[in-house]
Amino acid sequence: MSEFLLSLILGLIQGLTEFLPVSSSAHLLFPTLIFGSDDLGLPFDIAVHAGTLVAVIFFFRSDLINMTKSFFVKSDLLSSHKRLALLLILSTIPVVIVGFFASDLIGQRIFSIQSIAWMNLIFAFLLLLAYKLNTHSKQLVALTITGALFIGCFQVFALLPGASRSGTAITAALFIGLSLKDASKFSFMLGIPTILGALVFLLLDLVNSDINLNILSLITGFLISMFFAFFTIKYFLLFAERIGMYPFVIYRLGLGAVLLLLI
Repeated sequence: MSEFLLSLILGLIQGLTEFLPVSSSAHLLFPTLIFGSDDLGLPFDIAVHAGTLVAVIFFFRSDLINMTKSFFVKSDLLSSHKRLALLLILSTIPVVIVGFFASDLIGQRIFSIQSIAWMNLIFAFLLLLAYKLNTHSKQLVALTITGALFIGCFQVFALLPGASRSGTAITAALFIGLSLKDASKFSFMLGIPTILGALVFLLLDLVNSDINLNILSLITGFLISMFFAFFTIKYFLLFAERIGMYPFVIYRLGLGAVLLLLI
């Protein structure tokens, strides 16, 4: 497979799966399993993560502007935005701490296809349990400091390939009673500092390595991941409560089973 075509496929996978409650790392295995293709290296990982970051920032640009204003302008109208910003920061702290101290272990990529498959199965079950027990009684404005910390701590599991960053955050938010739409919104916004932090670590690794860059592949991956990530966020938030979580639970269970069969 040509590098350009592979960059299209990987950019598409990253854009579609970064914000859905499915595992992007599991899907990124398939080009290798089906076509025997290697990944495109660290620079490409940076490009597609940057694409999804730009997409989520652009989608929530109004909220982010109001959050920024809230720290400089005293206004009752902006108080809820300031509170949300602080809760997002608080929720990010656990994964930053664990990611920092476990960075060497994560970088060794000791996880196998089998472990990724089992993570899909386990977290599919947890998502199902959270969705079944969810009362849909809380809106985002009712999220507490304890709730934000719980979501942040649960998101730490996303450092395990196969767990899904958005999936863990949505699962935790459902466990504490947030509506599916608000749980998804908080998860997507939480992706901004989380993806940004991942990019910092990836860039630090890139500085210490000697890698040839394929500019066409990088631009392709960036644009494709950005485009599909934006519309994934948009339509998931529009139809989340109508769709529910059952299709994603069934899909993840099937995905985990397929990966186990392919080993």
